[in-house]
Amino acid sequence: MNWSVALRILGLLLMIFSITMLPPVAVGLFYGDQAWFPFLQSFAMILTAGPIAWFPVRNKQKDLRLRDGFLVVASFWTVLGTAGALPLFLVDQPSMSFTDAVFESMSGLTTTGATVLAGLDMLPKSILFYRQQLQWFGGMGIIVLAVAVLPMLGVGGMQLYRAETPGPVKDTKLTPRITETAKALWYVYLAFTILCGLAYLLAGMEPFDAICHAFSTVAIGGFSTHDLSIGFFASPAIDIVAIVFMILAGVNFSLHFFAWQNVSVRHYRHDPEFRAYAFVLLMVSAIVIISLALKDTYTDWNATLINGLFQSVSIATTTGFTTANYAAWPGALPVLLIFASFIGGCAGSTAGGIKVIRWLLIAKQGAREIVRLVHPNAEIPVKLGKSAVPARIVDAVWGFFSVYVVVFGLMLLVMMSTGLDQVTAFSAVAATLNNLGPGLGDVAAGFMNVSDTAKWVSVAGMLLGRLEIFTLLVLVTPTFWRH
Repeated sequence: MNWSVALRILGLLLMIFSITMLPPVAVGLFYGDQAWFPFLQSFAMILTAGPIAWFPVRNKQKDLRLRDGFLVVASFWTVLGTAGALPLFLVDQPSMSFTDAVFESMSGLTTTGATVLAGLDMLPKSILFYRQQLQWFGGMGIIVLAVAVLPMLGVGGMQLYRAETPGPVKDTKLTPRITETAKALWYVYLAFTILCGLAYLLAGMEPFDAICHAFSTVAIGGFSTHDLSIGFFASPAIDIVAIVFMILAGVNFSLHFFAWQNVSVRHYRHDPEFRAYAFVLLMVSAIVIISLALKDTYTDWNATLINGLFQSVSIATTTGFTTANYAAWPGALPVLLIFASFIGGCAGSTAGGIKVIRWLLIAKQGAREIVRLVHPNAEIPVKLGKSAVPARIVDAVWGFFSVYVVVFGLMLLVMMSTGLDQVTAFSAVAATLNNLGPGLGDVAAGFMNVSDTAKWVSVAGMLLGRLEIFTLLVLVTPTFWRH
């Protein structure tokens, strides 16, 4: 294990991360709130910690090995998520415990969107901006992680798409070098953020709200500057803007790059994961809207259509914005929406969940096993498009799904042992492990009323979900530490 290499990278990351404390300072000074000073303190503390870690090992230039990569990735999210809690812990309003500060910071950086804060409308602008900024940087980090790091480690959903499935990303690399690929996707991410912010502005948002919500929409984060989330604006135009960009942000960003580069949408039409993603969103939305109409939940058809479509897209893409109290909707609709979050978005997007491509491969493998019952000696490959998927990838998907179920079950038991009822515990685990945010029961409005133990379990769930489980679990196996 090259500890010196990992420490050097971590020190550099801390120094870079310290710069993110400065924009909230500018926002605080501009709006005249008193919360800007803790960000300045945090900037100084993190900027000091970075060189302390980096300086002793600054000349260690060894290449990263596989094990080092696992350690760096896990450290990246754990250390930066904890460092991001500093200004939240130091600020006077809101007054937050260390546990709550880490929870809020980790929720932002992993783009989960679960919160322990109430009274958002009364909080200082610098705090509100910082929460949204955390999600935006977290979303960008996820893309870089998916493209540049996880394929090297062999555990990422992006690897399934890039290396082992048919489509434009396999047939044609985005750019010859992986760093150029990451840069290209950053440009797409930044362009989407600007377009989303301008669209919100044109739809009627104030500039501050437009920027903040653009950050969390494109990152599929779900944080808002208001307790009522997007519902605060009571604007169909704003709802439609959010729906469009939530859908776009849940798509593999490589497809967006090819669409921009080639001025063509054919890559969307030819991609099996995108077609499955669109089908899931369409079916969930249709079921929700029809059910709301049949139950007369809303007297106005337009309200039925907008609220049903918005919540379906928001939950299914694991964004977590709300325009209505979907937890109080009739019948099985709340549970249906939570189940939709297990699917999530496409690999290579900012969305959470298990990812559409994994579910697609699981469904195709299940269909193959049924055919094998009738034709036991037949050689039937699992295909995506016209190409067969290697058996190793199918096995890896089933392995991921199995571990996911076990982790979910263990977290559910721990959550219930803290005193949460079954509905609250189940939805709390789903909301954090799928990086969704809002749940049902006692966590429908947030996690402020659960115990510290439950919050730390939720923090672990956020990290496991964001790092696609294996990246974090491998660190606790004896094999990883054995020479």
